Amino acid sequence: MNAPIIDPLQGDFPEVIEEYLEHGVMKCIAFNRRGTLLAAGCSDGNCVIWDFETRGIAKELRDKECNAAITSVCWSKYGHRILVSAADKSLTLWDVVSGERITRTILQQTPLQARLHPGSSTPSLCLACPLSSAPMIVDLTTGSTTVLPVSVPDAGNGLVPASRNKFSDGTPPFTPTAACFNKYGDLVYVGNSKGEILIIDYKTIQVHAMVPVTGGAVIKNIVFSRNGQYLLTNSNDRTLRIYENLLPLKDGRRALDDLEATHKELNGVEKLKAVGSKCLTLFRDFQDSVTKVHWKAPCFSGDGEWVVGGCASKGEHKIYIWDRAGHLVKILEGPKEALIDLAWHPVHPIVVSVSLTGLVYIWAKDYTENWSAFAPDFKELEENEEYVEREDEFDLVPETEKVKESDVNEDDEVDIVTLEKDSAFSDSDMSQDELCFLPAIPSPDVPEQQDKGVESSSKLVDSNHSGSPLSEEAGPNGRATNHASSPLEDNSIADDAGGSRMKRKRKPSEKILELQAEKVKKPLKPSGRLSKVKNKSVADLDNEDNSNLYI
Repeated sequence: MNAPIIDPLQGDFPEVIEEYLEHGVMKCIAFNRRGTLLAAGCSDGNCVIWDFETRGIAKELRDKECNAAITSVCWSKYGHRILVSAADKSLTLWDVVSGERITRTILQQTPLQARLHPGSSTPSLCLACPLSSAPMIVDLTTGSTTVLPVSVPDAGNGLVPASRNKFSDGTPPFTPTAACFNKYGDLVYVGNSKGEILIIDYKTIQVHAMVPVTGGAVIKNIVFSRNGQYLLTNSNDRTLRIYENLLPLKDGRRALDDLEATHKELNGVEKLKAVGSKCLTLFRDFQDSVTKVHWKAPCFSGDGEWVVGGCASKGEHKIYIWDRAGHLVKILEGPKEALIDLAWHPVHPIVVSVSLTGLVYIWAKDYTENWSAFAPDFKELEENEEYVEREDEFDLVPETEKVKESDVNEDDEVDIVTLEKDSAFSDSDMSQDELCFLPAIPSPDVPEQQDKGVESSSKLVDSNHSGSPLSEEAGPNGRATNHASSPLEDNSIADDAGGSRMKRKRKPSEKILELQAEKVKKPLKPSGRLSKVKNKSVADLDNEDNSNLYI
């Protein structure tokens, strides 16, 4: 299955696990717009911000009032704020730089996903998708909510009475519904349980278009590409579908009015479908025709050229990557842990996935050295070859054949102020107020406790008396060096020895080691050979043993 179906040199996509991040039990992740910071929501209610360049923790947002698991995290357009939704039905807006909580809103249902309005640098509106109710627009400043329609009314005029802040009954008959803003946030795209994509103006709560999905299966996920030209849906029929956005990126609301004006002869659902056919068109669909797996957390790559989807099977950490033409180019197989969330880096070919155990895996491309990229005439050899030089290979080049001098005027001023435009971002997205990095706060070193030092030294003393081979070594001045001594004592010995302590030590001979073992097992008798050994130093015995080797 991992055999390359197309030439892998046609595009960059991740191949292997490069590293993993570990901090508590992480549940969901999100990159900022530049991909320099990675936010991860944990099961204890905290939000951790990783510096993706250094792979270190830049900041941790702690809410004393929230101990429930985080269900989603979302960055604002310029990265100054983060919206966190939790399983305790709360929506919390954080200031990233100061680490302070701005607002906290409690909903009536648990929000599975929450997205800030993409058209503002300091958004106060968000789109929340609760567990068992229709998607809603939440004003984080006032706490008011506006429920969006999830089906087309019978009257066909697109108007649905909005219920604010409360539902008619405590358990609305809605399944979890997917929804997202378009690129600039003037329209909301909702995927309902009937297999329909509704295009809604959230300000007037009016449905302007409807696009039926083939098969009519429940739409579980819906997401736009970064450039806003493609829409990706994940349905319950185990199929991912790409729709091409035919509306202009800006002033989409005005374009809808023009389309409605051209279909005045139609009414009701037929009119909504006619307008919807001019808004979205099916581009491609993806599925695994062999295993028929369900998909989880599908998304686009940063440039929109690749589509990635995680396998929703238990005990499998597989990530499928397709090109936009529909070819399967890679299957990434990770550890035997279920995948719960993933995200593609906005700029680089890097995929970050979250496992059920709370680890974050970083998938990157496996680069190989290609010297021909630096020297086009370089040729790699499989084995040594005999080379015969040409007759004129090392001849001096005549002056007439020298390379012509460059026509560049060296007196021209070099512009070092103007920033080059990044092809990955449009001109309208450029902002000098964007937050890309957080200042690092160094943590002080924890001093070692004295009792640990005493305990470790006592263990060394015990090992010294146990007769281990490396417990004692002969010093250059004839004294036995005790390894249980502290570094200060070792320094004092080195000073007394006049620098000779730094020489390489000799390893004790087998005879000395046998004598050391006998000393520990039983006391030595002052008779015969052992009485003479007792009066000798260890160094003398070592020298005597070495001299016997030459006899």
